[in-house]
Amino acid sequence: MTDASRRQSDVLVIGAGIHGLSTAFHLAQRGVAVTVLEADYCARHASGVNAGGVRTLGRHDAEIPLALSSRELWHELRQTLGDDGGFVPSGQLKLAETRAELEECRLRVQHLQALGFSHEVLVDQAQVFDIIPTVARHVVGGIWVKDDGYAVPYRTVTAFRLAAEKSGVQIHEATAAQRIEQSGRRWKVATAKGDFSAEHLVITAGAWARDLAAQVGESVPAHPEGLMLMVTHRVAPFCAPVLGATGRSLSFKQFANGTVVIGGKLIGSLDFPARHGEVDMTRLGTSARTVTDLFPHLKNLGVNRVWAGVEAFTADDLPVIGASRKASNLSYSFGFCGSGFQMGPGTGKRLAQQILGDHSDISLDAFDIGRFAAAVTDPNHLHQPVDTLPQH
Repeated sequence: MTDASRRQSDVLVIGAGIHGLSTAFHLAQRGVAVTVLEADYCARHASGVNAGGVRTLGRHDAEIPLALSSRELWHELRQTLGDDGGFVPSGQLKLAETRAELEECRLRVQHLQALGFSHEVLVDQAQVFDIIPTVARHVVGGIWVKDDGYAVPYRTVTAFRLAAEKSGVQIHEATAAQRIEQSGRRWKVATAKGDFSAEHLVITAGAWARDLAAQVGESVPAHPEGLMLMVTHRVAPFCAPVLGATGRSLSFKQFANGTVVIGGKLIGSLDFPARHGEVDMTRLGTSARTVTDLFPHLKNLGVNRVWAGVEAFTADDLPVIGASRKASNLSYSFGFCGSGFQMGPGTGKRLAQQILGDHSDISLDAFDIGRFAAAVTDPNHLHQPVDTLPQH
């Protein structure tokens, strides 16, 4: 294959996180020639440094069908990719620590049932203690989702990468997209290593996707944040499911090696020009206190490592998924607001279907980039909640 032919493909994907590689994989499975460009290395940012939660619990109403379909793919990941990404179907439990929080959980489950969803189940105090006997006795109940779980982010992304490459996808790391432009029927992407071209362009560049969309005149009210995580020293097994909390920010899980990963959309500081998230130890301390409130026996457990990644947050807390409204043969998948890892397999498959013109019962209308243009004429548009219930 000549160098010139390596720079041309049917589809060009910018961004080699879980969404970009999942989209590339599903397209390649259908015989499409795909090239992926990555500014750093695969899974460098949000896809590789998140807490690994495979969570349908607590999703925005609009995300639920896509999240549920994606969860089915997680349970089939080994058959699909040859590697399960370390996926453990542990279940996920969202804890209520007061009667008011338990009522909030009850209303949430009632609301979902009215919409036809039954994956979230209200549990009382006794059921919580059956699921997680070691949790503090002040917990009064919560919401349980038995088929949720967790995986190892970098292993999962690597599994998608290897499967994509096996299917013929060409991946170019350390190749940042600088300019995009459409000429005739083809897109051209300029990089420091030369130009790449394809008939269809897919932008899955996370916090950097907004600037690429702006190059074709599509403005997205989104901003980057540095999300933090920490992992503890090893401790004897005490927690099988993934845990969250109703009244506090928490994402909590214990891996098989005994370490505990603690997160929950913990916002740190950010040096965006340097493409680097910074850790804020004060804010991490708040999260650590939440953990020790729920598990007092961890009070003296040491923290082994802390880190931060970069993610994009949109004004309405929903991602951008689907076709451009300004240009032909251009698709987006970004802005997952710190909750995109679980959506990766399903979003990649659904976006590939849309690009290929396949029918799907899962609508992407709520994620259409055109919703922001509508907000220009209606300033209150982005502030109208689709879901009247608070999300944590």
